[in-house]
Parts: sequence; structure tokens; C-alpha cells
Amino acid sequence: MGVIDVRLLRTDLDGVRAALSRRGKPDVLGQLDDAVALDTRLREITSERDALRAEVNDISKQVGQLRRNQQMAEAEEMMGRSRAIGDREKILQEEAESLEEKLRQVLLRIPNLPHPDAPHGKSDADNPVLKGPINMPATFAEHQRVPHWETAVALGILDNERATKISGSMFTMQRGLGATLSRALCQYALDRNADAFEEIRPPSLVTTATLTATGQLPKFADDAYAIERDDLWAIPTAEVPLTSLYASEVVEDTELPARFMAYSSCYRREAGSAGRDTRGMLRAHEFDKVEILALAMPEQAEALLIELRDRAEALIAGLGLPYRIIEICTGDMGGSHHRSYDLEVYAPGCDSWLEVSSVSWFSDYQARRADIRFKRTGQKGTEIAHTLNGSALAVPRVWAAICENFRQPDGSVALPEVLWPYMRGATSISPK
Repeated sequence: MGVIDVRLLRTDLDGVRAALSRRGKPDVLGQLDDAVALDTRLREITSERDALRAEVNDISKQVGQLRRNQQMAEAEEMMGRSRAIGDREKILQEEAESLEEKLRQVLLRIPNLPHPDAPHGKSDADNPVLKGPINMPATFAEHQRVPHWETAVALGILDNERATKISGSMFTMQRGLGATLSRALCQYALDRNADAFEEIRPPSLVTTATLTATGQLPKFADDAYAIERDDLWAIPTAEVPLTSLYASEVVEDTELPARFMAYSSCYRREAGSAGRDTRGMLRAHEFDKVEILALAMPEQAEALLIELRDRAEALIAGLGLPYRIIEICTGDMGGSHHRSYDLEVYAPGCDSWLEVSSVSWFSDYQARRADIRFKRTGQKGTEIAHTLNGSALAVPRVWAAICENFRQPDGSVALPEVLWPYMRGATSISPK
């Protein structure tokens, strides 16, 4: 199973090193050195093993000729030599298998190569704003400066206290029109993308191989929920099962690009986040989200990245929320990402920008892990596909931003008009 193409380590090591150095993580370059050393040793052993196999085959032919000539003593001597070579070949084969596994484990931890045009930077502080702020008022009224958790509790639409009683800390529970609003946001996102994306309802539990394909494993095992008895994992995002829809398959070029969308619950342990943005709806172990994903040929990918970004933006703009688009710099980029954008909404009650969508191009990084290939019409052989995905709409922070931006002086929350068809006649949420 690959990640970055191991052939690049042999043909363009300097280019790979230069690209990975832009991530600003020295340990990654150390892993790259380990991979090169393992690959070099593996090729040496493989070459020696193959030479021994060829020698054994040659001896076998010689033994046959000696036996036909009734030269039994010479034949037996040659057989002894063949067995000795065979023993050595077996040792080399075992060593090769061990090295292959070690190389695989190292490669699984090496991140993707950033796109040459991805902005250089060390941290999220270096992420450039590409667009916005849009829909940002000159000032916010005092009634909008109330945190959503206070507004939602007063309206009876958020009951995290009972969610904690049922499931433990960092679980949330929406009630009444709060629950309806959560579902409305998902249906809104699905409906707005149904023109070009096939809706999928994937399983919420996946195998280790499926979670490894998208890059969550092995690096982020501590953030995932494991069902160890069955060797299954709860999905952190619908990206995981959607990416593996065509795992170990060959797709015809006429089927690409393939576009999919899925609503799902998402499960994240949020390891290390205790005490950080854990109030209200900002950070939780379970939440709902609509994901959009594309499988493509390399030359289709760049345009698809912009399409996915535009679709995510259209959803947020349609809600009337203040938002901006930033591009993720190399030092802040996720390990699987080749190029990535975030959409952020402003929440006046929290007085902060909240990430509500991440739209990313993974080049062939995920598809290589999942062994997703495509065949060009009239050409021999296959190529590794490219994958892209984006959060069409992740409920919690959008829900929170609606409660804060559209809070009225009387404590009610006006609902965006695009959601009215999904709200059973309600146009606002008022105190009971």
C-alpha cells in the first residue's frame, strides 16, 4: 500500500524533499530518509533474491540434463548446491517481506506533497484570506453578542446537560425546533447539490483498511472511536466510506469525474481538546454533516477543487451568514492534503471565526492507499485516480452561528429564509 509514489523517491528525491520541507516539520524529512534507506535496501535484497532464483532455475535445467546423461553423482552434487542457494533465497525473501512492511509503515506516516501553488507558511496565522469578509455588518448589536449556548438553552432547543447524563461529556442534544434546524441544514445542503452529486447513505462503521485509505490511520487512531471486538471504526466523516467506494477497483475514464454526497453522523474523540471550545455546539464527540466528494482524473482535479469550494460557499452565502474563505498554508495543511481551503463564519456571541467547511484536493495520495485506478479509453494500463472532498455543511457551528447572528432583541432567533421549507412552517424560534 502506498501513499506518495515510492517511485518518486528513486527518480526525484530532491523534488520530494523540497516539497515536504515546505511543511516545516523536520521529523517528516527524517521519515523520508528512513523510507529511502529501506527502499534502497529492499531493492538490493530483491535483486539478490531474484538472481538466486534464476540460478536455481538454471541448476534445475542442468540437473535434468545430467540425469538424462546418467551422471547421477554430478546431478546430486548440483542438487545440493541448489538446496543451499534455496535456503539463502528463503532467508532473503523473509527479509524482503519484513522490509516491505517496515517501508509501508514509514510511508503511511509521510504526508502528501503540497501543491506548488499552496501558500508557504508555518501555522494558521499564515493562512491568507482569499475572499471576504462577506455579509459582515459594520457593527453587531448587543443582542447578537450573546453566546449561542445561552440563547439556545433559554429557547429550550439545546439540552447538553441531559446529553451528558445519557452519553458523557462533550455530547450535545438538540430539542424541538433546534433538532428540526439541524435536520433542515442537512436537507438544505443535500438538495442544493443534488443537481450533480449522487446521494449515498454509507455505513457509519468501517474497517481498518477503509480508515487507513483516507489517512486517518495510523496517525489519528487516538481521535477515532474503535469497536475492537469487530475490528471496526466509527466514521469521523462520510469522506471515509465515500473515498473507498471504488477501493481496489478500476474505473473507466468515461465515468469520471464521479461526484457523491452523503449525510452522516460523525464521531470524533477530540483527544486533547478538554476545556477548549467545548461549550455549546462548537466541539462534540458526535455531530451531523453533509459531505461532497469527487473521484477524478488528474487533469480534472483542479477545476473540481474550485467547484467544490464554490458549492460550499453558496450554501453559507445562501444562509446570509458573515463568512470568509482562506487558503491553508503548507505549515497548517492536513497530512493528506495537496491543496486546501477553509470557509469560516463569524459568530458574534463567541466573537470568533468558526471553521464550517474544509475543501481539499488529495492528488493521488488517498487513491493510492485505497488502490483506486482508472483506465483511459484506447490506452493500455491504468493510472491512480485523484480524490477531492469538502464539507457541504457541518451542522454544529453553522447552527451556532445562526443562533448568534440572527438573534433578535426579544431573545428569539430568526431563521434564514432558505430553511423555511424544512421547518414545518416555523420562520423563527421564540421563547416558550
